[in-house]
This record gives sequence, C-alpha cells and structure tokens, in this order.
Amino acid sequence: MATYECIKCGMSVNTTCGKCGEPLVDDQLQVEDGNSVQISKCPNEHGKIKSPSCCGEEMSCSIS
Repeated sequence: MATYECIKCGMSVNTTCGKCGEPLVDDQLQVEDGNSVQISKCPNEHGKIKSPSCCGEEMSCSIS
C-alpha cells in the first residue's frame, strides 16, 4: 500500500479507492508542457487523483 508522508510535520495518510476498496498506487502523469505530476491511481482503473499535499508541499510516497 502506498503511504504518503509530509517531510515537514510527519503527517501520513493511506489512500484507498472508494469504489473497490483497493489501495491506490503511486504513479506519474505526463502533462502537456512535458512535466510530470505525482498521482495516486486505482489499480482497477476506477480513476486517479493528484497525490495529497501537506504544509504546502506534495507528500512523499513510500510503498509498504
């Protein structure tokens, strides 16, 4: 399961899909300007979200 943690305050969060209950997985999305954005996506293709942020920054991801 992907666990997202704030490097500033230590807050952490685990995310799951609301449709199937599966843990979301960490991924990268290429955007039109060539940059990539960290996302979390359902392994069963129910969708994707921008990864969580805390203290004004993206939370880092670790897989457990």
